[in-house]
Amino acid sequence: MRQVVLHPGENGYWVAEVPSLPGCISQGTSKEEALTHIREAIEQWIEAAKSLGETIPPESFDVQVCVVG
Repeated sequence: MRQVVLHPGENGYWVAEVPSLPGCISQGTSKEEALTHIREAIEQWIEAAKSLGETIPPESFDVQVCVVG
């Protein structure tokens, strides 16, 4: 399981990032589409790392909420 951060991007797109997998990022026109695309990106990222003999980082992302104001 990987933690995904979703945030609004430019031109109405949603951006999805996986902090524990450097450079693993995707987008979509809706949150649902962005999540579908990031699932594919995660699978491809891990597959590429394995094929190159690289270590796959463990999930280490932790969420904390900070309310200001």
